[in-house]
Amino acid sequence: MSPDDKPHVSPPSLWPIGFAIGVACILVGLVVSVAALLVGAALAIVFGVLWIRDVTRAHAPVDTQATHELMGDSTSLERAAAEAHELETYGRAGFLSLATLGLGGVIGAAVTLPPLGFAVLPAFTGAGVETTFVDLGPVSQFPEGTFVITTYLEAPEQGEVSRRTSFVRNNGLTEDGQPSFTILYSRCVHLGCPVQPNGPIDEAAMTEYAGKDQPPVELRPVLAASFGCPCHGGQYDGEGNRTAGPPVRSLDRYEFSIIDGNLWIGRIFSVGTVEGTAAGAKIARYRQAYPGVHVDGVERFLYPIPVPGS
Repeated sequence: MSPDDKPHVSPPSLWPIGFAIGVACILVGLVVSVAALLVGAALAIVFGVLWIRDVTRAHAPVDTQATHELMGDSTSLERAAAEAHELETYGRAGFLSLATLGLGGVIGAAVTLPPLGFAVLPAFTGAGVETTFVDLGPVSQFPEGTFVITTYLEAPEQGEVSRRTSFVRNNGLTEDGQPSFTILYSRCVHLGCPVQPNGPIDEAAMTEYAGKDQPPVELRPVLAASFGCPCHGGQYDGEGNRTAGPPVRSLDRYEFSIIDGNLWIGRIFSVGTVEGTAAGAKIARYRQAYPGVHVDGVERFLYPIPVPGS
């Protein structure tokens, strides 16, 4: 067998293993962390390029001139020189390898990009997020220093499935003379179960307010200094701060406005912690996050970009 008959193959390579690790990091990053996603993408790109370079180099034409000279085979050397112009840069095996890699890349992109776009883009564009403004009625219906349970339909066209509950407390005026309200969303920030007030509800004093172009809003006074989740034991104080149980942050709150003497609520936002009470409280405010997601501290880096929910 002449030296020309020996196939030219690349030695064993670790690049495919690095590429596989990068893909695994990408998949983990989609669930756990944006940082892991970026690291995985960088690893996959770097090792993928190195892998492709090795594959293409393995199928490059082999220069056998030095071998023939050492063996003194002048006839083979002349034949090789005469046929040099007829040699293909890539043989059939190289073409098939590159075609397989290219086709695999196209199929992978077609399978991965659409769901990745649906999962990630809303976090940057806010697609599907629509704020509903609700008129809860005259400010006089909310006694200062007392919580009132308000229930309303967020999307009347959807019926009872859109019913929401908030706990509203009139804090009076701030130091600069502005009205202050504490409006807590009733969804537990552990897993989203309904939070209940820890105190008696005065059902006999229940009233309704029928705003313009919206279903009636129900208002029930309640003597509550704290709130609790009956599902998993989460407990919150009167400012919504977690005091016990598995919740990872304070209760979410509503933005509010006073329009023509009426209290309107709008967008929901998440809260890390609240320092102080009532009108003097300092609220660590963040973009609305799903239940179970940290919004402050080192833990927030372990979670994906919070996608606003309803």
